Amino acid sequence: MKKYALICGLVPSLAWGVDDCATRRNVPDDELTLQQVIELGLCRNPQTAAAYASLQSARFGKNAGYANYLPSINAGLSMGRNYQNRQWDDWSYGASISASYLIFDFGKRLSDMNQMIDTYRAAGFEFSETIQNFVYGMVGSYYELLNADADVETATSALTVAQTAYDTANKKYKAGAVAKSDVLKAETTLASSKLSLERAKNNREIAQGTLLTKLSFPADQQIKIADMSSTFGTDAESESIDNLIAIAQKQRPDLLRASANQDAAWHKRNSAFLKNLPSISATGSLSWNDDRFADTFAPTGDKINGSIGIRASMPLFAGFANVYGARQAQADYERAKYQARDTSNQAMMDVFTAYQNYKTARTVLTQTHALVKSATESEKVTAGMYKVGRATMLDWQQAQSELVDAQKQHNSAKYDLFIKRAAVALAIGDIKSELDGVKDEQ
Repeated sequence: MKKYALICGLVPSLAWGVDDCATRRNVPDDELTLQQVIELGLCRNPQTAAAYASLQSARFGKNAGYANYLPSINAGLSMGRNYQNRQWDDWSYGASISASYLIFDFGKRLSDMNQMIDTYRAAGFEFSETIQNFVYGMVGSYYELLNADADVETATSALTVAQTAYDTANKKYKAGAVAKSDVLKAETTLASSKLSLERAKNNREIAQGTLLTKLSFPADQQIKIADMSSTFGTDAESESIDNLIAIAQKQRPDLLRASANQDAAWHKRNSAFLKNLPSISATGSLSWNDDRFADTFAPTGDKINGSIGIRASMPLFAGFANVYGARQAQADYERAKYQARDTSNQAMMDVFTAYQNYKTARTVLTQTHALVKSATESEKVTAGMYKVGRATMLDWQQAQSELVDAQKQHNSAKYDLFIKRAAVALAIGDIKSELDGVKDEQ
């Protein structure tokens, strides 16, 4: 079925096996790509397992609906003793089997079946939406950890520069070229850099623990993940907003689920109306009785009896339950229509917002790249000028601070762009294409 293509594409296919994946207690030692992290999460996370159980429940409910197209057969056994004239009679035995088959009910059976099918379809789309939202959350945690790693590297580089500045100032002070204040300023910057490094490491531990928790591993374990390429070239970047909206209308799970729920409500309304019409069934029964009084009251009676026939039934009065049931079903259908319209409006806004955020993120990444380049050159020049006495320690400190800020902004912009790109894929209901694109880049 086409609507489950995305679900099948996201089914775990880890090299270490699904069973091993679900039961393992420690994170794999190898460096994991985003694709492998997603597969590991899908295999282990209880949220997706619960969503799959809900889908299975809806499937079994749909299958139960086919029972209306099959005959109903009942069998019974009986045994008993009569008590009369102050004494118990002998035991009597009996067995019976009866069958009935619905021949015609003006389409109510078909409406009930279609309602169950559409309910199952809606459950399938809900499962797909759960999977996509989970994947998007994993993507965000993955990039946040990479961003935290990059911030640790930035803080480490800043500490190296601050140490160099302190050593230079101290050497010049001992030579009598600068005042003691330069050494103190450099020492302050060095202490601040050490503090920033510890904070960056702490943030990395939190980001790592968040990712591990989503993978259902203890938060105190270690995980190694692969960095991402800075090259961007997915189809989503060149698509127009109109094309993205058209894609979303065809494959976004919540839109498809709302449509399926509307169809189910329509069939439920029809079934509620058809419930007031007559139905025709074929019936048959066969019974066997071993009763010692049978010859007394029916000398010619046989122990085996049977019957066949046609039965028509129609509800005449049920306390207005059928009338109000039909009205309720109509109201439910109207509600489903409005909910489908509201879901469509929200989906279009999600696509528009995600697209605009992604365009902005691309611009920000370009700007931060230029900012890092400029700040790096500025720090180098200022450092050289200080060494020859043409700049103050305050100038060098300012250049160092600007370089650290520029690197942090670039780190954030780089990985935020990946998240924003994934948000576009989520908004159009095609998160798998994003994962495929990332896999190619890695």
